[in-house]
Amino acid sequence: MKDMTKGSALNHLCAYALPLLLGNWFQMGYNAIDSIIAGRFIGKDALAAVGIASPLMNLTILSISGLCIGAGVLLSEFFGAKDWNSLRTQFSTTLLSGGLISILVAALGILFTTPILKLLSVPEEILPTTALYVGITFLGTPFTFFYNALSAALKSVGDSKTPLKFLMFASILNGILDIIFIGGLGFGIICSATTTVIAEAFSALLAALYLIRHIPELCPQKGEWTINREYLKKTFQFGGVSALQQSVQPIGKILIQSQVNALGVNVIAAFNAVSRIDAFALVPGQSIGQAVTTYIAQNRGADKKERIAGGYRTGVCLEIAYWLFFATITFFFKRNIMSWFVTGEDSAAIIDIGVEYLSLMVIFYLWPAMTNCVQGFFRGMGKLKITLFGTFIQTSIRVVMTYTLAPSMGIRGIALACAAGWTMMLLWEIPLCIREIYLIRKQHSQTL
Repeated sequence: MKDMTKGSALNHLCAYALPLLLGNWFQMGYNAIDSIIAGRFIGKDALAAVGIASPLMNLTILSISGLCIGAGVLLSEFFGAKDWNSLRTQFSTTLLSGGLISILVAALGILFTTPILKLLSVPEEILPTTALYVGITFLGTPFTFFYNALSAALKSVGDSKTPLKFLMFASILNGILDIIFIGGLGFGIICSATTTVIAEAFSALLAALYLIRHIPELCPQKGEWTINREYLKKTFQFGGVSALQQSVQPIGKILIQSQVNALGVNVIAAFNAVSRIDAFALVPGQSIGQAVTTYIAQNRGADKKERIAGGYRTGVCLEIAYWLFFATITFFFKRNIMSWFVTGEDSAAIIDIGVEYLSLMVIFYLWPAMTNCVQGFFRGMGKLKITLFGTFIQTSIRVVMTYTLAPSMGIRGIALACAAGWTMMLLWEIPLCIREIYLIRKQHSQTL
Protein backbone atom coordinates (compact mmCIF):
# COMPACT_ATOMS: atom_id res chain seq x y z
CA MET A 1 0.00 0.00 0.00
CA LYS A 2 1.20 3.55 -0.74
CA ASP A 3 0.01 6.71 1.01
CA MET A 4 0.15 9.64 -1.45
CA THR A 5 -0.98 12.25 1.08
CA LYS A 6 2.62 13.08 2.00
CA GLY A 7 5.91 13.26 0.14
CA SER A 8 6.91 14.39 -3.36
CA ALA A 9 4.18 14.46 -6.02
CA LEU A 10 6.74 13.64 -8.73
CA ASN A 11 8.01 10.59 -6.86
CA HIS A 12 4.49 9.34 -6.17
CA LEU A 13 3.26 9.82 -9.73
CA CYS A 14 6.36 8.28 -11.31
CA ALA A 15 6.34 5.31 -8.93
CA TYR A 16 2.62 4.78 -9.56
CA ALA A 17 2.52 5.46 -13.31
CA LEU A 18 5.64 3.53 -14.36
CA PRO A 19 4.23 0.07 -13.54
CA LEU A 20 1.00 1.06 -15.32
CA LEU A 21 3.02 2.15 -18.36
CA LEU A 22 4.92 -1.13 -18.39
CA GLY A 23 1.69 -3.06 -17.97
CA ASN A 24 0.09 -1.20 -20.84
CA TRP A 25 3.11 -1.82 -23.04
CA PHE A 26 2.88 -5.51 -22.32
CA GLN A 27 -0.86 -5.58 -23.00
CA MET A 28 -0.54 -3.56 -26.17
CA GLY A 29 2.48 -5.58 -27.16
CA TYR A 30 0.33 -8.68 -27.00
CA ASN A 31 -2.43 -6.97 -29.02
CA ALA A 32 0.14 -5.97 -31.63
CA ILE A 33 1.59 -9.50 -31.70
CA ASP A 34 -1.95 -10.85 -32.07
CA SER A 35 -2.47 -8.67 -35.13
CA ILE A 36 1.00 -9.43 -36.51
CA ILE A 37 0.45 -13.18 -36.17
CA ALA A 38 -3.02 -12.91 -37.69
CA GLY A 39 -1.74 -10.87 -40.63
CA ARG A 40 1.41 -12.84 -41.34
CA PHE A 41 0.31 -16.41 -40.61
CA ILE A 42 -3.43 -16.39 -41.39
CA GLY A 43 -3.75 -13.56 -43.91
CA LYS A 44 -5.01 -10.04 -44.43
CA ASP A 45 -8.63 -11.17 -43.97
CA ALA A 46 -7.79 -12.31 -40.45
CA LEU A 47 -5.97 -9.02 -39.78
CA ALA A 48 -9.05 -7.15 -40.97
CA ALA A 49 -11.33 -9.36 -38.83
CA VAL A 50 -9.31 -8.65 -35.68
CA GLY A 51 -9.40 -4.94 -36.51
CA ILE A 52 -13.18 -4.94 -36.90
CA ALA A 53 -13.62 -6.88 -33.66
CA SER A 54 -11.37 -4.59 -31.61
CA PRO A 55 -13.69 -1.57 -31.19
CA LEU A 56 -16.63 -3.85 -30.40
CA MET A 57 -14.66 -5.69 -27.72
CA ASN A 58 -13.19 -2.43 -26.45
CA LEU A 59 -16.73 -1.18 -25.87
CA THR A 60 -17.27 -4.07 -23.46
CA ILE A 61 -13.85 -3.89 -21.83
CA LEU A 62 -13.83 -0.10 -21.38
CA SER A 63 -17.36 -0.11 -19.98
CA ILE A 64 -16.21 -2.63 -17.38
CA SER A 65 -13.02 -0.73 -16.61
CA GLY A 66 -15.06 2.49 -16.35
CA LEU A 67 -17.17 0.95 -13.59
CA CYS A 68 -13.96 -0.16 -11.86
CA ILE A 69 -12.35 3.28 -12.25
CA GLY A 70 -15.36 4.89 -10.56
CA ALA A 71 -15.28 2.34 -7.75
CA GLY A 72 -11.53 2.89 -7.46
CA VAL A 73 -12.05 6.61 -6.77
CA LEU A 74 -14.31 5.71 -3.82
CA LEU A 75 -11.82 3.11 -2.59
CA SER A 76 -9.01 5.70 -2.76
CA GLU A 77 -11.05 8.15 -0.68
CA PHE A 78 -11.78 5.51 1.99
CA PHE A 79 -8.11 4.53 2.05
CA GLY A 80 -7.01 8.17 2.37
CA ALA A 81 -9.40 8.54 5.31
CA LYS A 82 -8.25 5.14 6.75
CA ASP A 83 -11.87 3.94 6.91
CA TRP A 84 -11.23 0.17 6.62
CA ASN A 85 -14.82 -1.01 7.14
CA SER A 86 -16.11 1.22 4.35
CA LEU A 87 -13.19 0.12 2.17
CA ARG A 88 -14.16 -3.55 2.45
CA THR A 89 -17.87 -2.86 2.04
CA GLN A 90 -17.23 -0.89 -1.12
CA PHE A 91 -14.98 -3.66 -2.47
CA SER A 92 -17.59 -6.35 -1.79
CA THR A 93 -20.34 -4.31 -3.43
CA THR A 94 -18.19 -3.71 -6.52
CA LEU A 95 -17.22 -7.36 -6.98
CA LEU A 96 -20.68 -8.86 -6.51
CA SER A 97 -22.70 -6.34 -8.53
CA GLY A 98 -20.10 -6.08 -11.31
CA GLY A 99 -19.75 -9.85 -11.54
CA LEU A 100 -23.46 -10.28 -12.19
CA ILE A 101 -23.46 -7.52 -14.80
CA SER A 102 -20.44 -8.96 -16.64
CA ILE A 103 -22.06 -12.40 -16.93
CA LEU A 104 -25.18 -10.81 -18.42
CA VAL A 105 -23.08 -8.77 -20.87
CA ALA A 106 -21.22 -11.91 -22.01
CA ALA A 107 -24.47 -13.78 -22.68
CA LEU A 108 -26.01 -10.89 -24.65
CA GLY A 109 -22.79 -10.32 -26.60
CA ILE A 110 -22.61 -13.95 -27.76
CA LEU A 111 -26.30 -13.94 -28.68
CA PHE A 112 -26.20 -10.78 -30.82
CA THR A 113 -22.70 -10.93 -32.34
CA THR A 114 -23.72 -11.62 -35.95
CA PRO A 115 -26.59 -9.06 -36.13
CA ILE A 116 -24.29 -6.36 -34.74
CA LEU A 117 -21.55 -7.12 -37.26
CA LYS A 118 -24.05 -6.96 -40.11
CA LEU A 119 -25.16 -3.52 -38.88
CA LEU A 120 -21.52 -2.43 -39.08
CA SER A 121 -21.37 -3.30 -42.79
CA VAL A 122 -18.70 -5.97 -42.32
CA PRO A 123 -17.77 -7.37 -45.75
CA GLU A 124 -19.45 -10.73 -46.36
CA GLU A 125 -16.17 -12.50 -47.14
CA ILE A 126 -14.87 -11.93 -43.57
CA LEU A 127 -18.19 -11.96 -41.64
CA PRO A 128 -18.00 -15.63 -40.46
CA THR A 129 -14.39 -15.25 -39.31
CA THR A 130 -15.12 -12.02 -37.44
CA ALA A 131 -18.27 -13.41 -35.80
CA LEU A 132 -16.40 -16.46 -34.53
CA TYR A 133 -13.58 -14.36 -33.11
CA VAL A 134 -15.94 -11.93 -31.34
CA GLY A 135 -18.23 -14.65 -29.96
CA ILE A 136 -15.38 -16.53 -28.30
CA THR A 137 -13.81 -13.35 -26.94
CA PHE A 138 -17.10 -12.42 -25.23
CA LEU A 139 -16.69 -15.53 -23.06
CA GLY A 140 -13.82 -13.76 -21.30
CA THR A 141 -15.96 -10.80 -20.15
CA PRO A 142 -16.38 -11.97 -16.50
CA PHE A 143 -12.64 -12.62 -16.21
CA THR A 144 -11.93 -9.16 -17.63
CA PHE A 145 -14.19 -7.60 -15.01
CA PHE A 146 -12.69 -9.42 -12.05
CA TYR A 147 -9.15 -8.58 -13.12
CA ASN A 148 -10.05 -4.89 -13.57
CA ALA A 149 -11.91 -4.75 -10.24
CA LEU A 150 -9.06 -6.40 -8.32
CA SER A 151 -6.52 -4.14 -10.05
CA ALA A 152 -8.59 -1.06 -9.19
CA ALA A 153 -8.60 -2.12 -5.53
CA LEU A 154 -4.81 -2.54 -5.53
CA LYS A 155 -4.28 0.78 -7.33
CA SER A 156 -6.61 2.59 -4.91
CA VAL A 157 -4.20 1.82 -2.06
CA GLY A 158 -1.22 2.94 -4.15
CA ASP A 159 -0.05 -0.46 -5.43
CA SER A 160 0.29 -0.29 -9.20
CA LYS A 161 3.24 -2.71 -9.37
CA THR A 162 1.41 -5.93 -8.51
CA PRO A 163 -1.24 -5.64 -11.28
CA LEU A 164 1.68 -5.16 -13.68
CA LYS A 165 3.10 -8.56 -12.74
CA PHE A 166 -0.20 -10.32 -13.43
CA LEU A 167 -0.67 -8.44 -16.70
CA MET A 168 2.86 -9.31 -17.79
CA PHE A 169 2.25 -12.97 -17.06
CA ALA A 170 -1.05 -13.00 -18.94
CA SER A 171 0.39 -11.13 -21.95
CA ILE A 172 3.43 -13.39 -22.19
CA LEU A 173 1.25 -16.49 -21.84
CA ASN A 174 -1.10 -15.22 -24.51
CA GLY A 175 1.73 -14.41 -26.92
CA ILE A 176 3.45 -17.77 -26.40
CA LEU A 177 0.22 -19.70 -26.97
CA ASP A 178 -0.47 -17.70 -30.16
CA ILE A 179 3.02 -18.30 -31.51
CA ILE A 180 2.82 -22.05 -30.78
CA PHE A 181 -0.71 -22.78 -31.97
CA ILE A 182 -1.05 -20.26 -34.82
CA GLY A 183 2.50 -19.55 -35.96
CA GLY A 184 3.84 -23.07 -35.32
CA LEU A 185 0.92 -25.48 -35.68
CA GLY A 186 -1.14 -23.46 -38.16
CA PHE A 187 -4.40 -23.15 -36.24
CA GLY A 188 -6.74 -20.35 -37.32
CA ILE A 189 -8.31 -17.31 -35.70
CA ILE A 190 -10.42 -19.41 -33.30
CA CYS A 191 -7.21 -20.21 -31.43
CA SER A 192 -6.31 -16.51 -31.13
CA ALA A 193 -9.61 -15.76 -29.39
CA THR A 194 -9.39 -18.83 -27.12
CA THR A 195 -5.89 -18.02 -25.89
CA THR A 196 -7.06 -14.49 -25.03
CA VAL A 197 -9.82 -15.88 -22.79
CA ILE A 198 -7.37 -18.29 -21.10
CA ALA A 199 -4.91 -15.46 -20.35
CA GLU A 200 -7.68 -13.26 -18.91
CA ALA A 201 -8.77 -16.08 -16.58
CA PHE A 202 -5.23 -16.60 -15.30
CA SER A 203 -4.68 -12.89 -14.60
CA ALA A 204 -7.93 -12.66 -12.60
CA LEU A 205 -7.06 -15.78 -10.58
CA LEU A 206 -3.56 -14.55 -9.74
CA ALA A 207 -4.86 -11.14 -8.62
CA ALA A 208 -7.45 -12.77 -6.33
CA LEU A 209 -4.89 -15.08 -4.70
CA TYR A 210 -2.52 -12.17 -4.10
CA LEU A 211 -5.17 -10.04 -2.40
CA ILE A 212 -6.25 -12.85 -0.10
CA ARG A 213 -2.68 -13.60 0.95
CA HIS A 214 -0.99 -10.19 1.10
CA ILE A 215 -3.62 -7.45 1.64
CA PRO A 216 -6.25 -8.84 4.07
CA GLU A 217 -7.33 -5.26 4.92
CA LEU A 218 -8.99 -5.11 1.49
CA CYS A 219 -10.65 -8.52 1.61
CA PRO A 220 -14.18 -8.79 3.02
CA GLN A 221 -14.42 -11.32 5.83
CA LYS A 222 -17.06 -13.95 6.44
CA GLY A 223 -20.41 -12.19 6.78
CA GLU A 224 -19.13 -9.05 4.98
CA TRP A 225 -19.87 -10.31 1.48
CA THR A 226 -22.90 -8.23 0.63
CA ILE A 227 -24.22 -5.66 -1.82
CA ASN A 228 -24.74 -2.53 0.26
CA ARG A 229 -27.49 -0.42 -1.28
CA GLU A 230 -25.98 2.89 -0.28
CA TYR A 231 -22.56 1.93 -1.59
CA LEU A 232 -24.09 0.43 -4.73
CA LYS A 233 -25.77 3.76 -5.41
CA LYS A 234 -22.46 5.60 -4.97
CA THR A 235 -20.68 3.04 -7.13
CA PHE A 236 -23.08 3.65 -10.00
CA GLN A 237 -22.98 7.41 -9.47
CA PHE A 238 -19.21 7.33 -9.89
CA GLY A 239 -18.70 4.11 -11.82
CA GLY A 240 -21.82 4.48 -13.95
CA VAL A 241 -20.76 7.89 -15.21
CA SER A 242 -17.21 6.65 -15.72
CA ALA A 243 -18.47 3.52 -17.52
CA LEU A 244 -20.70 5.66 -19.72
CA GLN A 245 -17.72 7.88 -20.48
CA GLN A 246 -15.55 4.86 -21.26
CA SER A 247 -18.32 3.53 -23.51
CA VAL A 248 -18.63 6.73 -25.54
CA GLN A 249 -15.23 6.35 -27.21
CA PRO A 250 -15.59 2.72 -28.34
CA ILE A 251 -19.10 3.47 -29.60
CA GLY A 252 -17.54 6.25 -31.64
CA LYS A 253 -14.81 3.88 -32.81
CA ILE A 254 -17.44 1.36 -33.88
CA LEU A 255 -19.10 4.06 -35.99
CA ILE A 256 -15.70 5.07 -37.37
CA GLN A 257 -14.89 1.43 -38.11
CA SER A 258 -18.13 1.23 -40.08
CA GLN A 259 -16.87 4.07 -42.29
CA VAL A 260 -13.46 2.41 -42.56
CA ASN A 261 -15.15 -0.83 -43.64
CA ALA A 262 -16.59 0.99 -46.63
CA LEU A 263 -13.06 1.86 -47.83
CA GLY A 264 -12.07 -1.76 -48.54
CA VAL A 265 -10.09 -4.60 -46.99
CA ASN A 266 -6.69 -2.93 -47.52
CA VAL A 267 -7.73 0.15 -45.55
CA ILE A 268 -9.36 -2.06 -42.88
CA ALA A 269 -6.10 -3.98 -42.47
CA ALA A 270 -4.00 -0.79 -42.39
CA PHE A 271 -6.34 0.84 -39.88
CA ASN A 272 -6.08 -2.18 -37.58
CA ALA A 273 -2.29 -1.89 -37.67
CA VAL A 274 -2.18 1.87 -36.99
CA SER A 275 -4.78 1.46 -34.24
CA ARG A 276 -2.32 -0.84 -32.45
CA ILE A 277 0.34 1.84 -32.85
CA ASP A 278 -2.11 4.51 -31.65
CA ALA A 279 -2.60 2.49 -28.49
CA PHE A 280 1.10 2.79 -27.64
CA ALA A 281 0.73 6.57 -27.89
CA LEU A 282 -2.60 6.96 -26.08
CA VAL A 283 -2.97 4.29 -23.40
CA PRO A 284 0.28 5.00 -21.48
CA GLY A 285 -0.85 8.62 -21.28
CA GLN A 286 -4.05 7.38 -19.71
CA SER A 287 -1.92 5.58 -17.12
CA ILE A 288 -0.40 8.90 -16.10
CA GLY A 289 -3.95 10.22 -15.88
CA GLN A 290 -4.86 7.32 -13.58
CA ALA A 291 -1.89 8.18 -11.36
CA VAL A 292 -3.15 11.78 -11.16
CA THR A 293 -6.63 10.50 -10.28
CA THR A 294 -5.42 8.34 -7.38
CA TYR A 295 -3.07 11.07 -6.10
CA ILE A 296 -5.80 13.72 -6.11
CA ALA A 297 -8.49 11.40 -4.69
CA GLN A 298 -6.29 10.33 -1.76
CA ASN A 299 -5.35 13.93 -0.94
CA ARG A 300 -8.94 15.06 -1.28
CA GLY A 301 -10.02 12.27 1.07
CA ALA A 302 -7.34 13.39 3.57
CA ASP A 303 -8.42 17.06 3.09
CA LYS A 304 -4.96 18.10 1.87
CA LYS A 305 -6.07 20.53 -0.81
CA GLU A 306 -2.71 22.29 -0.94
CA ARG A 307 -1.17 19.23 -2.68
CA ILE A 308 -3.71 18.90 -5.48
CA ALA A 309 -2.53 21.63 -7.89
CA GLY A 310 1.10 20.50 -7.64
CA GLY A 311 0.15 16.93 -8.45
CA TYR A 312 -1.76 18.07 -11.53
CA ARG A 313 1.15 20.18 -12.84
CA THR A 314 3.54 17.28 -12.38
CA GLY A 315 1.18 15.02 -14.33
CA VAL A 316 1.11 17.49 -17.25
CA CYS A 317 4.93 17.50 -17.42
CA LEU A 318 5.02 13.70 -17.47
CA GLU A 319 2.44 13.60 -20.30
CA ILE A 320 4.49 15.97 -22.46
CA ALA A 321 7.67 13.99 -21.83
CA TYR A 322 6.03 10.75 -22.95
CA TRP A 323 4.61 12.38 -26.08
CA LEU A 324 8.06 13.62 -27.10
CA PHE A 325 9.52 10.17 -26.57
CA PHE A 326 6.90 8.23 -28.52
CA ALA A 327 6.38 10.77 -31.31
CA THR A 328 10.12 10.77 -32.07
CA ILE A 329 10.25 6.98 -32.38
CA THR A 330 7.12 6.84 -34.52
CA PHE A 331 8.30 9.60 -36.86
CA PHE A 332 11.59 7.93 -37.72
CA PHE A 333 10.47 4.28 -37.80
CA LYS A 334 6.85 4.39 -38.99
CA ARG A 335 7.45 2.46 -42.22
CA ASN A 336 9.51 -0.21 -40.46
CA ILE A 337 6.82 -0.62 -37.80
CA MET A 338 4.05 -0.95 -40.40
CA SER A 339 6.02 -3.65 -42.22
CA TRP A 340 5.75 -5.92 -39.15
CA PHE A 341 2.01 -6.34 -39.66
CA VAL A 342 1.75 -7.54 -43.25
CA THR A 343 3.54 -9.63 -45.84
CA GLY A 344 2.86 -10.87 -49.34
CA GLU A 345 0.22 -9.58 -51.73
CA ASP A 346 -0.94 -5.96 -51.21
CA SER A 347 1.53 -5.44 -48.32
CA ALA A 348 3.15 -2.40 -49.97
CA ALA A 349 -0.21 -0.69 -50.45
CA ILE A 350 -1.25 -1.40 -46.84
CA ILE A 351 2.07 -0.07 -45.51
CA ASP A 352 1.72 3.14 -47.56
CA ILE A 353 -1.78 3.73 -46.18
CA GLY A 354 -0.53 3.29 -42.62
CA VAL A 355 2.48 5.60 -43.12
CA GLU A 356 0.18 8.32 -44.48
CA TYR A 357 -1.89 8.16 -41.28
CA LEU A 358 1.07 8.06 -38.87
CA SER A 359 2.80 11.02 -40.54
CA LEU A 360 -0.02 13.23 -39.24
CA MET A 361 -0.65 11.50 -35.93
CA VAL A 362 2.88 11.95 -34.55
CA ILE A 363 1.93 15.62 -34.10
CA PHE A 364 -1.66 15.07 -33.03
CA TYR A 365 -0.68 12.67 -30.20
CA LEU A 366 0.08 15.75 -28.06
CA TRP A 367 -3.64 16.57 -27.87
CA PRO A 368 -4.74 13.40 -26.03
CA ALA A 369 -1.67 13.66 -23.78
CA MET A 370 -3.17 16.89 -22.45
CA THR A 371 -6.73 15.56 -22.23
CA ASN A 372 -5.61 12.51 -20.23
CA CYS A 373 -4.21 14.67 -17.44
CA VAL A 374 -7.24 16.96 -17.33
CA GLN A 375 -9.53 13.93 -17.22
CA GLY A 376 -7.46 12.45 -14.39
CA PHE A 377 -7.75 15.68 -12.43
CA PHE A 378 -11.55 15.83 -12.66
CA ARG A 379 -11.95 12.12 -11.85
CA GLY A 380 -9.85 12.58 -8.73
CA MET A 381 -12.03 15.53 -7.74
CA GLY A 382 -15.15 13.39 -8.19
CA LYS A 383 -16.47 15.60 -11.03
CA LEU A 384 -17.12 12.79 -13.47
CA LYS A 385 -19.89 14.55 -15.37
CA ILE A 386 -17.33 17.01 -16.72
CA THR A 387 -15.15 14.17 -18.01
CA LEU A 388 -18.21 12.45 -19.50
CA PHE A 389 -19.29 15.54 -21.42
CA GLY A 390 -15.72 16.19 -22.60
CA THR A 391 -15.43 12.67 -23.95
CA PHE A 392 -18.85 13.00 -25.62
CA ILE A 393 -17.74 16.20 -27.35
CA GLN A 394 -14.48 14.63 -28.54
CA THR A 395 -16.12 11.47 -29.85
CA SER A 396 -19.05 13.23 -31.53
CA ILE A 397 -16.80 15.64 -33.41
CA ARG A 398 -14.47 12.82 -34.40
CA VAL A 399 -17.29 10.67 -35.80
CA VAL A 400 -18.91 13.54 -37.71
CA MET A 401 -15.58 14.65 -39.18
CA THR A 402 -14.67 11.06 -40.12
CA TYR A 403 -17.87 10.63 -42.11
CA THR A 404 -17.26 14.04 -43.69
CA LEU A 405 -13.58 13.66 -44.60
CA ALA A 406 -12.87 9.94 -45.03
CA PRO A 407 -14.86 9.37 -48.26
CA SER A 408 -12.72 11.93 -50.12
CA MET A 409 -9.46 11.93 -48.13
CA GLY A 410 -9.26 8.29 -47.04
CA ILE A 411 -7.23 7.52 -43.92
CA ARG A 412 -5.82 11.08 -43.77
CA GLY A 413 -9.36 12.28 -43.10
CA ILE A 414 -9.60 9.91 -40.14
CA ALA A 415 -6.39 11.38 -38.64
CA LEU A 416 -7.65 14.95 -39.10
CA ALA A 417 -10.96 13.96 -37.50
CA CYS A 418 -9.06 12.76 -34.40
CA ALA A 419 -7.32 16.12 -34.08
CA ALA A 420 -10.59 18.02 -34.41
CA GLY A 421 -12.25 15.98 -31.65
CA TRP A 422 -9.37 16.36 -29.20
CA THR A 423 -9.19 20.11 -29.88
CA MET A 424 -12.84 20.67 -28.98
CA MET A 425 -12.46 18.55 -25.84
CA LEU A 426 -9.55 20.70 -24.62
CA LEU A 427 -11.44 23.92 -25.36
CA TRP A 428 -14.23 22.63 -23.08
CA GLU A 429 -12.19 21.23 -20.20
CA ILE A 430 -9.12 23.46 -19.76
CA PRO A 431 -11.06 26.61 -18.68
CA LEU A 432 -13.01 24.49 -16.18
CA CYS A 433 -9.76 22.99 -14.87
CA ILE A 434 -8.18 26.42 -14.38
CA ARG A 435 -11.29 27.60 -12.52
CA GLU A 436 -11.33 24.50 -10.29
CA ILE A 437 -7.66 24.91 -9.31
CA TYR A 438 -8.30 28.59 -8.55
CA LEU A 439 -11.19 27.67 -6.21
CA ILE A 440 -9.10 25.00 -4.47
CA ARG A 441 -6.32 27.52 -3.78
CA LYS A 442 -8.82 30.09 -2.58
CA GLN A 443 -10.44 27.62 -0.17
CA HIS A 444 -7.04 26.57 1.14
CA SER A 445 -5.92 30.17 1.74
CA GLN A 446 -9.13 30.88 3.67
CA THR A 447 -8.50 27.98 6.03
CA LEU A 448 -4.96 29.18 6.93
